[in-house]
Amino acid sequence: MAGRLTTIGFDADDTLWHNERFFRITQQKFTELLSDHTPVDLDAERLGERLLAAEKRNLGRYGYGVKGFTLSMIETAIEVTDARVPATVIHELIEAGQMMLSFPIELLPHARDAVTELANKYRVVLVTKGDLLDQERKLAQSGLGDLFDAVEIVSEKNPEIYREVFKRCGDGVAKAMMVGNSLRSDVAPMIEAGGWGTYVPHSLTWELEQAAAPEDEPHFHQIQNLSELAELLSDIA
Repeated sequence: MAGRLTTIGFDADDTLWHNERFFRITQQKFTELLSDHTPVDLDAERLGERLLAAEKRNLGRYGYGVKGFTLSMIETAIEVTDARVPATVIHELIEAGQMMLSFPIELLPHARDAVTELANKYRVVLVTKGDLLDQERKLAQSGLGDLFDAVEIVSEKNPEIYREVFKRCGDGVAKAMMVGNSLRSDVAPMIEAGGWGTYVPHSLTWELEQAAAPEDEPHFHQIQNLSELAELLSDIA
């Protein structure tokens, strides 16, 4: 491990396996459940904006993941109906959240091959945020767990966290690359910390994870899918 990079960090949700689509499915259910209990002028788009606002202000309370999303749905339902939402609707929202915790894991194309190939040449670390039990469940179901040298489930992804993770699990952040579908969480803070960031776009990205790509930044790369990652690393080395 004498090259420029010795450690590769992978994001999990929507980088290695599908995740956001389950939130979209549940949000559609949320919209349908409230359709008979909200003002006429509160259409699906505006209701979605209210839910997103609740999610944003609740991140500091509940963190990322299904449980925080479910609580935000319930809070929004109470707010937009002036506390008149039926208990049956609240019950169905809770059930919808519980169902999200049991959706089967489906790997994204090239995920297994990419992690397997790189595990033979680098330290590979999974760095993901969200609910601990749910992230552990998804990793176990993915079948990728044994390929990682370390797994870090964090409450937030920021420069300080990345410095700590790659100091503990590698040769420091300067010799590490983070690979993920979120410019805001996987790329920008990793580069700010002094490491490398590679963006792998996903067709569905949560609004709160969107950000502008870094300009004129030599440590930033973008690939279309994970099949291109090994070649990119070969070029950097």
